[in-house]
Amino acid sequence: MTEKLPSKDMLALCDAMDILNGKWKIAIMCSLSQKKKRFKELQRDVGKVTGKMLSKELKELEMNELVNRYVLNTKPVTVEYELTSYGKTLEKVIMELVSWGLRHRKRILRKK
Repeated sequence: MTEKLPSKDMLALCDAMDILNGKWKIAIMCSLSQKKKRFKELQRDVGKVTGKMLSKELKELEMNELVNRYVLNTKPVTVEYELTSYGKTLEKVIMELVSWGLRHRKRILRKK
């Protein structure tokens, strides 16, 4: 990127970053891109995220229409999360971040 982004593009980039901001949101979405998951499954899959933080991030993703929350009529109550069709529009972006991350990790580890 050699030229300056037009201000409307910069605003759009800031909007996207605001929605995806946080250490866990993209990891949560990556996990949910595989299949619908329950809270504890997500927590195990994502890693060191606390229950409180996972809950906060899921609520924000749900508020932005990227994740659906389903409460199942079971005893005890089961809650499942799934990417919405709108959330799935970010799958290419997320997979590109994964690819870049793999290349970056390999590059950095080569230096050590």
